Amino acid sequence: MTAIKHALQRDIFTPNDERLLSIVNVCKAGKKKKNCFLCATVTTERPVQVKVVKVKKSDKGDFYKRQIAWALRDLAVVDAKDAIKENPEFDLHFEKIYKWVASSTAEKNAFISCIWKLNQRYLRKKIDFVNVSSQLLEELPKVTEESVPSGENQSVTGGDEEAVDEYQELNAREEQDIEIMMEGCEYAISNAEAFAERLSRELQVLDGANIQSIMASEKQVNILMKLLDEALKEVDQIELKLSSYEEMLQSVKEQMDQISESNHLIHLSNTNNVKLLSEIEFLVNHMDLAKGHIKALQEGDLSSSRGIEACTNAADALLQCMNVALRPGHDMLLAVEQQQQRFSDLRENFARRLASHLNNVFVQQGHDQSSTLAQHSIELTLPNHHPFHRDLLRYAKLMEWLKSTDYRKYEGLTKNYMDYLSRLYEREIKDFFEVAKIKMTGTTKESKKFGQRRLSLVVGLHGSSGKLTGSTSSLNKLSVQSSGNRRSQSSSLLDMGNMSASDLDVADRTKFDKIFEQVLSELEPLCLAEQDFISKFFKLQQHQSMPGTVTEAEDTDGGTLSRQHNAGTPLPVSSEKDMIRQMMIKIFRCIEPELNNLIALGDKIDSFNSLYMLVKMSHHVWTAQNVDPASFLSTTLGNVLVTVKRNFDKCISNQIRQMEEVKISKKSKVGILPFVAEFEEFAGLAESIFKNAERRGDLDKAYTKLIRGVFVNVEKVANESQKTPRDVVMMENFHHIFATLSRLKISCLEAEKKEAKQKYTDHLQSYVIYSLGQPLEKLNHFFEGVEARVAQGIREEEVSYQLAFNKQELRKVIKEYPGKEVKKGLDNLYKKVDKHLCEEENLLQVVWHSMQDEFIRQYKHFEGLIARCYPGSGVTMEFTIQDILDYCSSIAQSH
Repeated sequence: MTAIKHALQRDIFTPNDERLLSIVNVCKAGKKKKNCFLCATVTTERPVQVKVVKVKKSDKGDFYKRQIAWALRDLAVVDAKDAIKENPEFDLHFEKIYKWVASSTAEKNAFISCIWKLNQRYLRKKIDFVNVSSQLLEELPKVTEESVPSGENQSVTGGDEEAVDEYQELNAREEQDIEIMMEGCEYAISNAEAFAERLSRELQVLDGANIQSIMASEKQVNILMKLLDEALKEVDQIELKLSSYEEMLQSVKEQMDQISESNHLIHLSNTNNVKLLSEIEFLVNHMDLAKGHIKALQEGDLSSSRGIEACTNAADALLQCMNVALRPGHDMLLAVEQQQQRFSDLRENFARRLASHLNNVFVQQGHDQSSTLAQHSIELTLPNHHPFHRDLLRYAKLMEWLKSTDYRKYEGLTKNYMDYLSRLYEREIKDFFEVAKIKMTGTTKESKKFGQRRLSLVVGLHGSSGKLTGSTSSLNKLSVQSSGNRRSQSSSLLDMGNMSASDLDVADRTKFDKIFEQVLSELEPLCLAEQDFISKFFKLQQHQSMPGTVTEAEDTDGGTLSRQHNAGTPLPVSSEKDMIRQMMIKIFRCIEPELNNLIALGDKIDSFNSLYMLVKMSHHVWTAQNVDPASFLSTTLGNVLVTVKRNFDKCISNQIRQMEEVKISKKSKVGILPFVAEFEEFAGLAESIFKNAERRGDLDKAYTKLIRGVFVNVEKVANESQKTPRDVVMMENFHHIFATLSRLKISCLEAEKKEAKQKYTDHLQSYVIYSLGQPLEKLNHFFEGVEARVAQGIREEEVSYQLAFNKQELRKVIKEYPGKEVKKGLDNLYKKVDKHLCEEENLLQVVWHSMQDEFIRQYKHFEGLIARCYPGSGVTMEFTIQDILDYCSSIAQSH
């Protein structure tokens, strides 16, 4: 390996001014082993460049050639594969990964160690050495004789830093001197000992010459010592003069120190005086209250606007003086203590005077507003408190001052305001609700008079009695229970009465709706104005976070509605917004009970009023929550809305109960059931009321409950009916339901509408088939027997050979039904159908047309059986399809 190093240094690297530091014999991993050498080199010129060179033996001779070179700075990772076990494989990561296998592990370790040393010395670059033993990176490679090629510069096999630093080349002058010396001693090369002896002799000669030169300069040394002694004397004289000068300066220094201390004391005195003046000016500027302000606080007029403004400015100035941030030590001054006491007295006296004046204003307001109650009690309006609020808002800044200086008096004023105003508002609101109730009940008395007159008319006609309610359900019950033979006589009178009562019901409900809307419209601005005034006058924030005081109340549908704490329950005042709510609850404590009483009255007058109240109340709750969801108005209306919703649910439950309790007459035909007509009335009314309403979901739930109840009870009544066939009851009522749903177009009842149509169609078909079995009864029985024989397996053309179904029997049966008999049977059928059907639904022609089609279908079916079972017999029916059409048309026209 040493010979290869010398050869590579001589042939490849010396011509390029490079030194070879380490070499390793490698081949590529996983391929045919073609050996090459990886060499670590440095350049001899500055700046030093470090490279890794791949050298390969030429294929044409025994010389080596340089194949590829990489700069060491491009090396990223050196992977030795295994730091513990000996492994000749290693990877070098340049622009790509090169995998090598060394001829021995020792060469690989020496090469990696050299790379690490070169990186530490020249690059200072963080090359990652992976799977390399830490001992290998710490040990210093040794410089051996083999690493210095003959005739070349010294090389470092392991890349040792010190070996590289100690090696220095001879410069040109040194080379010239050596050449001259060796030219004078030609035998130096052949006889090194003689050359060394000569050099020794010459060195001795030079030493002797140096000694003689030193001895010859002794005289000059003595002269130099003499001059030094004279210089020392001069230095002593200078030191004496300096000592005298220092003594004089010492006295001057003492005087200057005294002057400096005096100046320091004067400066300190001036500084203290300036600071004292600054403190006095601070106290005078910040704790001196003008005489005008003092007079305003003591004697200012709190009734006039100018006096209120003067008192406000004086109170602000007093507050600034009292809240001034005193510096340390100020509170120990007697003058400061006296001034603070004076300020406290002024504050206490003015706060007492202000509280007394405002209490008088509150009392006066109660007396002034009482005089206007008589005027407002005539009309359904609430008195306007805006002038009173406007006058009081002049004191808002003084209230803010009182809140920050004397909170006890501020709380006392707040309590007095709530006491006075709650009594005033209670009188106003109760009178207001009394007027609303009078207007509602005044309308109701007229309807009751007409209702009693209408009831007497019905009782006189039918000899039955019933209970009159706000809706027409009792009258419908009475009409159902009436006898059939008097129906035609009283129909015109009843129609007239029903029309007037319906108009009166609509008028009553419209009047109630307007009154209820006016009540809410009057209460809403009243509460909002008072809440806004309280916030501004008492300086309370309305829009800050509020702790949860909301509870949830279950409505009758199982859902939840927000309900606030009861007005009488005290709430913890944890924020200013809570305080506003507490004040509003105290002031308007009568609103919620009065609203509940009004709602109860409206529900007592007419249960359908709950529909109007639900829509109106929902709209006002929605509006209030958009303004402030936690306000008094929002929570109060929300509580009342729960009551309205319960009344609405109760109304729906009552209607369903009335459906279940309905009784029908056993002697008269049923017709359209009363609860079916009531559902039509309810749906029409609800659609007009809930148009664009916020709580449409509540109505949809009620629709679902009602229609299910209608369906169930129609079927129950049909099953119980004795006079009218079940199919007729089902057909007429479901036709009416289908017509109602189609007209109103209620989206949530689309499925029920389809179901009603299907039930109507099914029962129409059932009734038609059942009725048509009667006119040709024997013919029907005969062909049913024929079909039974065919079903038993007898061929159709062989049926005529059966004794009971031969041609003679067929002709005998057909002769019993000539055209005249058929027409007579159809005429009797028409009369029977007319007797079953009611006039209100007008389904007679529809049913008759369906019967005609079904009769023609049966006729065609009989003819088909005759053609198949009695072929060539020449037996035909004694009437044709055209005869049937003529019969049906003639019968319909005659009736």
